[in-house]
Amino acid sequence: MCSYENLPNHELDHEIVIVMVPFLAQGHLNQLLQLACLISSSYDLSVYYVGSATHNRQALLRANALNPLDIAKIHFHGIPLPEFASPPPDFNALSKFPLHHQPLWDASFLLREPIASFLRDTSSKSRRVIVVHDSFMSYIVHDVSSFPNAESYIFNCIAVITLYCSLCLFSGKTIQLGEELLKKLPPLEGALPDEVKNFMDFQSPYMDIKSGDIHNTSKVIEGEFLDLLAQVESKQQWAIGPILPTKFDNISNSNNICLEWLNKQPPRSVLYISFGTSTTFSDREVMELAMGLEQSKQKFIWVLREADRGDAFTGEARGFELPERFEERVKEVGLVVREWAPQPEILAHSSTGGFMSHCGWNSCIESITMGVPIAAWPMHSDQPRNGFLVTEILKIGLTVREWEKRDELVSASTIEKVVRKLMASEEGDVIRKRSEELGEAVRCSTEKGGFFSNRAGFFYRAYHKIDLLFNRNFKFICHLSGFYGYQ
Repeated sequence: MCSYENLPNHELDHEIVIVMVPFLAQGHLNQLLQLACLISSSYDLSVYYVGSATHNRQALLRANALNPLDIAKIHFHGIPLPEFASPPPDFNALSKFPLHHQPLWDASFLLREPIASFLRDTSSKSRRVIVVHDSFMSYIVHDVSSFPNAESYIFNCIAVITLYCSLCLFSGKTIQLGEELLKKLPPLEGALPDEVKNFMDFQSPYMDIKSGDIHNTSKVIEGEFLDLLAQVESKQQWAIGPILPTKFDNISNSNNICLEWLNKQPPRSVLYISFGTSTTFSDREVMELAMGLEQSKQKFIWVLREADRGDAFTGEARGFELPERFEERVKEVGLVVREWAPQPEILAHSSTGGFMSHCGWNSCIESITMGVPIAAWPMHSDQPRNGFLVTEILKIGLTVREWEKRDELVSASTIEKVVRKLMASEEGDVIRKRSEELGEAVRCSTEKGGFFSNRAGFFYRAYHKIDLLFNRNFKFICHLSGFYGYQ
């Protein structure tokens, strides 16, 4: 067994430094913060979270279900961004993609020089520097290749099935799904505007410097697609998910109105509705959803918020128009929330029995882990493929609207029908049972000694001793720490 006593005695500030560089959007900020907390809670390694000062603040304020003691161990390095436009989303736009964030993407390129300077200083004081970055930040961090004791890994904030299908399409290889599933696989058409494709194409040449890919998924969820991805991707792949906490020993939101309301409801009776931080609905869509929920006569919590601006701290919140006296009529069965909600805790609550979602990967992985079935309503980007994984592969959800009909208004009657089927039918009960069984398997895989575990690792202590832990970080942390014999 390797040990730090066998390593040369360097007089450095740090042996190993982990540097997280997230993309500046909530779903990406959150996942890398979860990974930072996972490492800080388990290993005595220096972990830095490096990005825009504004978005570091955003990540901290929205750190649902994360232990404050673990967050306190992370070093947040905030870089001021020059002022950039932060317009509100266009809720009447045909495409649901948040193109109003483009000024932020342009401004993010200005992070390259400050991050390069930070890495230069850090590498001079450390034996080994590991940069874990979002794929959308590949250009910003590519100077890492100029430091001999540093290397980078891409952290993918999307499902492996989405990455695998995209790589096959771009390389001209056949997607190995079977004829029937291929017919149902949502096309890329309509998922991404040209502006985003150009942004991704610009990042592509700088992705080759990576030493491998890290995925927020597991063999329990996507084992088949992890095997398929290994056939088309030459670099090493690490599936270390789910990286969110699976037990909430320190719930900071215990007095939240959502959790208080859920405490009064019967088990598995409540549908949670949230469409993430990048989706905005038109006034007509909001009205149809409200009427559909009311007509279903099912209990619900509805998080009714506008999509984030590029700077989430600017601008006034949009006022949504609901049917007259709607909240008064549904007060016995429903709760409308217009503020940030503790989603992981809501999904983990025993009263939650379903989740109507846009199918962002954050929401999918949280719902899968907590064993909650999904009413899939994808809006853009990777969401159609995530919805396909949920409904057609894992079979733990229902489709609200087919992707091919994305330009059509979803009627109140359609919403009512889907809600009733998921929450009050034998078919919904079967899906819920399957979701609960999958969630149990996923949670068990993260436990110490879990059968499907692949995140076990070394707990490197300050006094240069290592304890071997049989948990899911084993190969991952060994690899990052330089112990290549444990690949």
